[in-house]
Amino acid sequence: MYDEQKIFMTTIENFPEYLYSINKSYCGDVPSTLDTNFFTDELVNFLFPIRVNRDFSKEEITGKMDLLARQMEKLLSSLGKNLPQVPEKICEMFINKIPGIYGMLLEDADAFTKFDPASESVEEVILCYPGFFAIAVYRLAHELYLLKVPVLPRIMCEYAHSITGVDIHPGAQIGNSFFIDHGTGTVIGETTVIGNNVKIYQGVTLGALFVQKGLAKKKRHPTIEDDVIIYAKSTILGGDTVIGHDTVIGGNVWLTESVPPYSLVFQKSQVTVRDSKDIQGQINWTI
Repeated sequence: MYDEQKIFMTTIENFPEYLYSINKSYCGDVPSTLDTNFFTDELVNFLFPIRVNRDFSKEEITGKMDLLARQMEKLLSSLGKNLPQVPEKICEMFINKIPGIYGMLLEDADAFTKFDPASESVEEVILCYPGFFAIAVYRLAHELYLLKVPVLPRIMCEYAHSITGVDIHPGAQIGNSFFIDHGTGTVIGETTVIGNNVKIYQGVTLGALFVQKGLAKKKRHPTIEDDVIIYAKSTILGGDTVIGHDTVIGGNVWLTESVPPYSLVFQKSQVTVRDSKDIQGQINWTI
């Protein structure tokens, strides 16, 4: 796309022309990130108006759905010939999925209230929990991914990533009652499959064992079966790796192989505690 040597030889006088030529060579059929981010917020706020301190009437809900549909059609139209169907049809199919998505999100929010002792209400989860916002955006973007909409689902999930620190690829398959506590640093790769009632904590990576470009269309990320708990900073890699149902993965575990159901996986470590008053030969600092 660009000549690296030519970049270094470009002066500030001819840089505008050079930059213009490079920008013209990019694919033009992409949605605006700013418009997509705004639409993503509007979509989540429509489902959970408490986020903006609103209580929509039935008429307002209907009007809001029409407005969101027009916004989505505009975003889809910017993708041009890259769409598998006309924007109006894709939009119609997506809007019809919203009740089901909303139902799943209510189950997710309920999981937060059940399993986090610090959570006092569903309202608190919706307003305060970055993991819930990341899951909400993922579930919406995932439907667009299933409709084979390019680019747009990734922009939506990367927007949530930038706000929450939770990186979920829209292609991942995630079951009901999903719970991410704290969330920061969590990574869930494109071909990850997660069952129902799974709970994961901050810093968990569900990633690929190999990153060759030739594996792009293959299952590269693990499968997590129902009722699994994965504690903080654990890393589970590989498309053939299956974590059996009802398993508990302790913190800081590194896994590249499958484990059977009902397993308890943890890393042994030694922690030494001693009285600092017994330390001999204190260091004297002279500056």
